Amino acid sequence: MFSTVVLDTRDRVHELGVHKSLGMTPRQVVGMVLTSVAGIGVVASAAGIPLGVAVHRRVTPLMGDAVGMDLPGAYLDVHTSPVLAVLLLGGVAVAVAGALVPAGRAARTDAAVALRTE
Repeated sequence: MFSTVVLDTRDRVHELGVHKSLGMTPRQVVGMVLTSVAGIGVVASAAGIPLGVAVHRRVTPLMGDAVGMDLPGAYLDVHTSPVLAVLLLGGVAVAVAGALVPAGRAARTDAAVALRTE
């Protein structure tokens, strides 16, 4: 994820330079980068959480069968609404945390240098 954000931010240097030359502050640049990454984090978490729950429901019984145990339903029904909400927020937090360094670099880039970059 981190390398994707770095590459995306580098690809958008010219665009960020235009915004900075029009008066965007470094704080606004950081906010713009973090907001776009947070949106990606929401989408990725919303797709990954159901997939993870489905894999858990499929793999856990197989693990019990492998050792000759019949696992109770409580081992399968561990994903309550509060847990899923925390997982969603955690996914977004990880995405935003990974974007802090590239966002800071983008904010520190001089507008004139950014405008010369293609």
